[in-house]
Amino acid sequence: MVHNRMPVLIGVGQATERGVDLKRAASPLDLMEQAVHAATLDAGISNSALENLDVIAVVKSLIPFTKNPAHSLEQRLGVEKAFLYETPIGGNMPQFLMNKYSEEIANGKIKFALFAGAEAMDTGRRLLKSGVKPDWNEPAPAKANQIVDDIPMATEHEKAHGIWPARNVYPLFENALRANYGNSIDEHQLEIGTLFSRFSEVASENDFAWFPIKRSPEEIAHVSDKNRLVGWPYTKYMNAMNQVNQSAALLLTSVGAAREMSVPEENWVFLHGCADANEKWYVHERVNYHSSPAIERVGQRAFSMAGKSVDDMKHIDIYSCFPVAVEIARDELGISREDDRDLTVTGGLPYFGGAGSYVMNAIVEMAQKLRSERGEYGLVTANGGYLSEHSMGIYSTDAPAQATDDVPWVRTNPAVDQEIIDALQAPEFTEDPEGPAIIETYTVASGRDGVPNLGIVIGRLGDGSDPMAPRFIANTPADLNLANKMMTEDYIGAAGYVTKDETINRFIPD
Repeated sequence: MVHNRMPVLIGVGQATERGVDLKRAASPLDLMEQAVHAATLDAGISNSALENLDVIAVVKSLIPFTKNPAHSLEQRLGVEKAFLYETPIGGNMPQFLMNKYSEEIANGKIKFALFAGAEAMDTGRRLLKSGVKPDWNEPAPAKANQIVDDIPMATEHEKAHGIWPARNVYPLFENALRANYGNSIDEHQLEIGTLFSRFSEVASENDFAWFPIKRSPEEIAHVSDKNRLVGWPYTKYMNAMNQVNQSAALLLTSVGAAREMSVPEENWVFLHGCADANEKWYVHERVNYHSSPAIERVGQRAFSMAGKSVDDMKHIDIYSCFPVAVEIARDELGISREDDRDLTVTGGLPYFGGAGSYVMNAIVEMAQKLRSERGEYGLVTANGGYLSEHSMGIYSTDAPAQATDDVPWVRTNPAVDQEIIDALQAPEFTEDPEGPAIIETYTVASGRDGVPNLGIVIGRLGDGSDPMAPRFIANTPADLNLANKMMTEDYIGAAGYVTKDETINRFIPD
């Protein structure tokens, strides 16, 4: 008999709205409400069953649209007693919610939780183009309760050097990984194009995908009139597409409550293993730029909890805002570059769509796949910030082995793994570098016209012989010829001189 306090996912729903007349277009809350109703229908329960919700948690939209979305959703659903929360913006947050509240259900603190998230950025953009400012605000007595602290992702020093938009930051990891692989620039460009071509193929078969179009490796890898350079080496087709109208919702409860609501057991999906951990927070603090100790620890913890290995995963969805997010997670989880399994169940953020709550959609898709292949296992990874925050979940329709014991489902305190990661040694950092130096990693940022306009360097003082030499951030001189050269020749490890130029550090290659 499965333990009554075993957490179980009973209902999943999502919505995608494309090409709707602006007069009938849905707001983010409309889309959220649609997803919730889809989840209740999926669970086989009436909307009145939501009156028993203990928690409503909403993932913050990339563009906030109302004072307290959880309160507004509660009002629409006719719920009165739920605790209301909003998460910070973060791709990891949907899986974090699953992990956190599964533990609270197992410990008897709550019985029934609803998670939801939505974006309507495409509609918002179209409204602005028509001369109308979107007004989706709904009255609320107070701001949302924050489920965790919202910590700035970058320091002022990092921002001053262009380390702020994600399109400028992830290329720093990509180029470091390329060098670590030993790939040439051309080889690596085609490799990441091939990786994401497989994602686009999955999206092409998904009715909820924003771009259900299969693209070739070359089409994704190479700059064209339709595929501009965004931040070298990334083209537009390699970037998460945030301008979508999408939503998702999840209903999590206990086995006992699921029985009381008469949810059919064939709908039940269990979280077998999970973990959460953050990287050393700021980009300049990282151990290196080609690996992720946090993903490694999270993977080890989640697989250990589930009693499974990565080879046991029939279905996988790796967070895919940019190619390097997939590559590093794949490597840290022990998945071969030649593995023939798809690494997405949705089509990924550039093709399925990059709503801030994307991972909720991934969990929806994963649950549906596992219900159709009972007894198989699926892995969902989630990433927030700049490869900063990581959450992971392992799912199956089979109940966890510990569910048959008198011991409730147990999750290891994330602080255990966080302490290990925080203790890792990283190079000392200086905001005022001066002298000979080498490039540790770099990128060349571009404007919307695709023209390179900013060289961003993370470097080390000295000649490269000291693995713990002080690290710095700098920009290269505004020189289009140099920018073009840095995109065709590998400058990782290149020597030069760094100095402070007013408020900005300048690195000049030899």
